[in-house]
Amino acid sequence: MNPDYLKQEAIKFLSQTYTELALEADLPTRINQVVDDINTSGTYIHTFEELDYGAKLAWRNSNRCIGRLYWKSLKVRDMRHLQTEQDIFTALLEHLDYATNEGNIRSVISIFSPKHPSQTEGIRILNHQLVRYAGYYSMDTHTYIGDPAQYEFTNKCQQLGWQSPRTHFDILPLLIQLPYREARMFTIPSEKIKEVILSHPDYDWFTDLQLRWYAVPVISNMKLEIGGIEYTAAPFNGWYMGTEIGARNLGDVQRYNLLPTIAYKMGLNTSANHTLWKDRALVELNIAVLHSYQQAGVKIVDHHTASDQFIIHNSLETKNQREVFADWDWIVPPISGSTTEVFHATWKNTMCKPNFLTQENIPFTSAKTCLWQ
Repeated sequence: MNPDYLKQEAIKFLSQTYTELALEADLPTRINQVVDDINTSGTYIHTFEELDYGAKLAWRNSNRCIGRLYWKSLKVRDMRHLQTEQDIFTALLEHLDYATNEGNIRSVISIFSPKHPSQTEGIRILNHQLVRYAGYYSMDTHTYIGDPAQYEFTNKCQQLGWQSPRTHFDILPLLIQLPYREARMFTIPSEKIKEVILSHPDYDWFTDLQLRWYAVPVISNMKLEIGGIEYTAAPFNGWYMGTEIGARNLGDVQRYNLLPTIAYKMGLNTSANHTLWKDRALVELNIAVLHSYQQAGVKIVDHHTASDQFIIHNSLETKNQREVFADWDWIVPPISGSTTEVFHATWKNTMCKPNFLTQENIPFTSAKTCLWQ
């Protein structure tokens, strides 16, 4: 990274942060210190206060997130001191414990040591989320078992020695990679993962489908960029919006594709699109998700409430003279979109920093398998 670019990004971030935190008097001294550090070492180190507020700003700036009303409540865990895969894995288990909170889900981010601007690699968690279900392809039936979205990742884990029972809901191992090292593979203890068994308030047969989903969606493969510093391992979570599970994970044709099964169990006419069997099955699947999470005491939000909360967030930001940027395609829920207020709103899709950014997948060909102790 060009040192001049890093200085520019650092000054922009520090100016925003110290202004919003009413610390303007400390800003000139801090900028001088950061510029000196970059000139000397090629980088600089965020204070905890800067790291904390930078992570919160990244959530506030996340154009694709409908849940930004609660950006100030994000718990920031400073894990920059950890240097080994085992210690990082232990911290990830602690993250799951804190976030799960017996179902009263808490928003949290664990931030590990950043990539040095002069290096090409940083610490990486290769999984898309800390908890995901494996996906397999059966050559006998030409169908998928589990989550098709994880088929490639599952194959790689198996090539590295991972063994599983090949069910629809096998928890994938975690792959942690330090810079210029081979990845290490860790098995998450089952007691660290809270799952919700799905049922329906009106259809007793729904439990026969033996469906489940995990409680906390912890995104783990994005990088957090704050003031030009790239934190390549910074897993974070909020809580689920019901449609993420019902309409996408379980309902999508490219995922678990459960709508035909549910429609059949409901006795719907699936011979033609005009019967709207897909729509009816989709609604009942989403009802089951919301019902099951509520019955299990696991925090979840329906898409109508999430839409209302995002409109409130917009109003609060306007009062603070801040423009809200958003990706409309991602903000509008995947079902009943036109019934939500966000459907009828428009935003510029301008990307601001700090933010969570995608990063290239790392090809991995070897890994050491480690057991949690």
